[in-house]
Amino acid sequence: MSILVKTVGVLGLGVFGSTIAKELGEQHYDVIAVDKDLIDVNRVEEYVVQAVQGNFTDIELLRSIGFSNCDVVVIGTGSNLESSVMAIMNCKKLGIKRIIAKAKNRTHMEIMQEMGAHEIIRPEKEMGDKVARNIMRNNILDVINLDEENSIIEFTAPKRWIGRSLKDLDLRKKYQINVIGMKSDPKGKLSINVPPEEKIKPGSFIVAIGNPKTFEHLDYTDQLK
Repeated sequence: MSILVKTVGVLGLGVFGSTIAKELGEQHYDVIAVDKDLIDVNRVEEYVVQAVQGNFTDIELLRSIGFSNCDVVVIGTGSNLESSVMAIMNCKKLGIKRIIAKAKNRTHMEIMQEMGAHEIIRPEKEMGDKVARNIMRNNILDVINLDEENSIIEFTAPKRWIGRSLKDLDLRKKYQINVIGMKSDPKGKLSINVPPEEKIKPGSFIVAIGNPKTFEHLDYTDQLK
């Protein structure tokens, strides 16, 4: 089966933009990268199909290097609002269907949304939130958001659950989550069809789906019962 390779444009090759360009390039995506700093351009050159030194607010430059063929464009400069806005406008004119922009703060984020960016990322805030959540977690290993209300939650069984069955715990009623998989041994195979009478063993690894808000809060405060 063939894999559809997307063409991705990256405008701005600071730490944020260059990390994205390198990762996508290593995964065999076609990446076109642009920055005004030659040092930054040279840093990603071996990972991308095209690395160009230039001013990405110049739409003719973007057009000449094939940016209109990009499926996705990431605007990686967040400190200069004017450059970001111009880049968004150029991408809209070139017909880019998915524009992802980095924002410095909420005000910049709102302006970028108004200008037509489809997704806005605030890396410092999002990383700060992630670090805070990791500090607070007691049993949760990871939360993968599916949409605004549903997530996949991976966690180890709380000590209070040991010896109790899934039926007895009634997780759907208590925490608005449904168990979709479990394994007793961290290195073992994940069992998808878990019977309600299955007893929780020490070290059990559980995967559930649902709204994580209640579950996360009670995990942070060590109140899972």
